[in-house]
Amino acid sequence: MEKKELICIGCPMGCQMTVELEKGEVISVTGNTCMRGDVYARKEVTNPTRIVTSTVLVTGGKKKDRVAVKTASDVPKAKIFDVMKVINHAKAAAPIKVGDVLIPDVAGTGVNVIATANID
Repeated sequence: MEKKELICIGCPMGCQMTVELEKGEVISVTGNTCMRGDVYARKEVTNPTRIVTSTVLVTGGKKKDRVAVKTASDVPKAKIFDVMKVINHAKAAAPIKVGDVLIPDVAGTGVNVIATANID
């Protein structure tokens, strides 16, 4: 049986949890004080994902040459560097509004990169 120790990021409590796995399947989660911890731990040890935040170069913008962006949903943790490579080479033309899709299906993840700020 394999054990993994985690600190939960599901809520502000920061519970120290232990996840027991057998053949890649979660057998038990202990140490969590809420259900969010259980959900987080199971996902983290079997399919870790993250929201990626960054900035994209803006052309034709007034006062700002970059816009804050994020992935619209989680991407697999193993794909973060691929996602960032695409984001680092991207350019967007002003005007840009919050929620605009600047990069569709980033790095083949099926997730869009969206603007989180307005640029005139």
